[in-house]
Amino acid sequence: MPDNNMPPLNNGPIPIQSLFMAQPNLNIIYPHVCLPTPAGVHINNRIQQVLYETLKEQGYYENPMTVTQGFFEVKTNQRMILSLCLINYAFAGGAHGMTVIPSMTFNAETGREYSLADQFKEGADYVTPLSEMVKEQIEERGIQTFEPFTQIRPDQPYYLADKCMVLYFPPYEITPYAAGFQYFPINLFLVEELLNEDAPAYRMLPSF
Repeated sequence: MPDNNMPPLNNGPIPIQSLFMAQPNLNIIYPHVCLPTPAGVHINNRIQQVLYETLKEQGYYENPMTVTQGFFEVKTNQRMILSLCLINYAFAGGAHGMTVIPSMTFNAETGREYSLADQFKEGADYVTPLSEMVKEQIEERGIQTFEPFTQIRPDQPYYLADKCMVLYFPPYEITPYAAGFQYFPINLFLVEELLNEDAPAYRMLPSF
């Protein structure tokens, strides 16, 4: 059972436990935040909800013969901001399996989860500058895309890692399966003027 009696640190890392889900053909390690607060309960409920939705998307419940493995990575855990990824691999036969990586970013004081749009001021055009930065990196790194890259989705998956916002694309979105996930770190200082001052990304800046 998770221990919810561990006190959070004011601006330090939030205590996190690894919990296990084991069923036939299923082996998942997922995070549990040890915050004895309504915000902590909300975060844990949301993590479990996303995990369930991911397993459903990967077909485990429809076909329990699907071999599924999962773990998690904490990308940011400071200043009461938590950004993490669930990494689930499923194989149901065929040439190869498929990995799905949902990400979540929370304010651990309130329990609120922030989408990409939530990180920016209301009405701000964040898609254009982020798309240009991704396009520049594609060209610099010589990444071969299906079509010439134009722009990110307004709800592009992302996570926070120190003073960067990392946008990412799963296989088949812009590149073939063999290229794997494509990650594009965006320096938060380059978009500081567009950031919502109440959002986690702004809180990662030294000026906060």
